[in-house]
Amino acid sequence: MSDAVEAAEVRRFWGELGLPGLIDVHTHFMPERVLHKVWEYFDTNGPLIGGLDWPIAYRTQETERTALLREFGVRAFTSMLYPHKPGMARWLNEWAADFARRTPDCLHTATLHPDPDVETYVREAIEAGARVFKAHVQVGAYDPADDRLDPAWGLLAETGIPVVTHCGSGPAPGKHTGPEPIARVLARHPRLRLIVAHLGMPEYEEFLDLAERYDEVRLDTTMAFTDFTEGFLPFPRRALPRLGALGDRILLGTDFPNTPYPYLHQLQSLERLGLGREWLRAVCHDNAARLFGL
Repeated sequence: MSDAVEAAEVRRFWGELGLPGLIDVHTHFMPERVLHKVWEYFDTNGPLIGGLDWPIAYRTQETERTALLREFGVRAFTSMLYPHKPGMARWLNEWAADFARRTPDCLHTATLHPDPDVETYVREAIEAGARVFKAHVQVGAYDPADDRLDPAWGLLAETGIPVVTHCGSGPAPGKHTGPEPIARVLARHPRLRLIVAHLGMPEYEEFLDLAERYDEVRLDTTMAFTDFTEGFLPFPRRALPRLGALGDRILLGTDFPNTPYPYLHQLQSLERLGLGREWLRAVCHDNAARLFGL
């Protein structure tokens, strides 16, 4: 499928829902050499994840990727980025601030790691205008309940800035993934606007538990329900009514550009759940519009 054909189909999807476009809370933009390292990881390790190849669907230049999201009608998106080692987050935040300045439809994104100066640079990022943070527990290999992070979580809870957090154990588990470590963070900071990436796969039901317990916990749809993911980390169909009941706290996420399938497939995968037009409207646009004041 050509980009032009796919863009037309994506626009038809949200147009038929009566939406002004899409809001995608889980897209990746980062320094090019870092992104290329991420792509190399998937090239090398993709077959080890679920036994499947992981070809990057949109392996293009940054300007082409932003242009394509606009062609899709994505009104707002994020630059999800994350450090894989200590001392890297501040530099990534500086890059992300510059990217947000030159990309007005990107929600200014920042990140963190349990560094000694994490409270300082998180505060600096907030003061610079960050509107969403990304925390990647698996790649960063840290405990989200690490005491060093506690002041940062407190700042984010106080300011109401959402944090998209990869804390589930899919597609590959880490030492601190799963619901228990992040549950300890929420016990300390119950007003933290946590967005659980990938619906918390594969611990879907345990993360639904957290969303039902904490009013500010949300989940994003990234890669969930797609043919690729259903092949090795399927969402339990018995939990669909719970997902429907939480329709005001589910947000569209896609993992663009790093998916091994077209962007359109994520949207079609949500539609075929049969949870209804209003649920789709909320997930694909309205919930994020309300959360970010768009």
